[in-house]
Amino acid sequence: MARERRSRPPAPAGERLVGGGSRVTVSPSRPTTVLLVRHGATATTGTVLPGRAPGLHLSERGVTQAQRVAERLSELPRRPSALYASPLERTRETASPIARALKLRTTIDKGLLECDFGQWTGRRLSALSRRSDWRQVQNSPSTFRFPDGESFVEMQLRMWSTIERLGARHRGRTIVVVSHADPIKAVVTYAQGVPLDLFQRTVISPCSVSAIVLTGSSPVVLCVNSTASLGELAPS
Repeated sequence: MARERRSRPPAPAGERLVGGGSRVTVSPSRPTTVLLVRHGATATTGTVLPGRAPGLHLSERGVTQAQRVAERLSELPRRPSALYASPLERTRETASPIARALKLRTTIDKGLLECDFGQWTGRRLSALSRRSDWRQVQNSPSTFRFPDGESFVEMQLRMWSTIERLGARHRGRTIVVVSHADPIKAVVTYAQGVPLDLFQRTVISPCSVSAIVLTGSSPVVLCVNSTASLGELAPS
């Protein structure tokens, strides 16, 4: 059974927190493949904006989704060499079967956290969608900051910087990163050169896999929101 590392500052048992956030690049001769996995479904998926609130766990359906994505990742012809996850319960619980399937340890990285929704945390989406500024969130997110929270621009920069940092740490390897829908959307659309104001047009489903290759110059997107077999995943 796969073990998990411990370090300080304090983290949940068996996990390691890593800090940093400086911008780094990957050598073009040793590209890194990053497999971005959204966490599995919870009891509030699609109805509530949970944000960073603690105590939200995978539902029974989410547990099954996590087990299935672990099986799919184990089919890869080139096994990942590292596994990272956001600190929240739903991402750690998704990473657990992946760690067992790939015989890896889960490393917790705060850079992979969900967007900080501030005062909107825990609000029902049905209520938020009636707000006058909901249109701004959907159509011009680059101009929006959540009240007492993070802006979409800050979230995208944080997430992309984290992915670059992890990519540089594992040059020439494949890594798995378990995060959240909006941060993964932000990474994928950035890699594609899609303006942030259009990133809401991309869907990232629970336990889907999106894959990018960091080359040191322009990133390459291999797949987005995949829920199919990964056995043939490779750059063309």
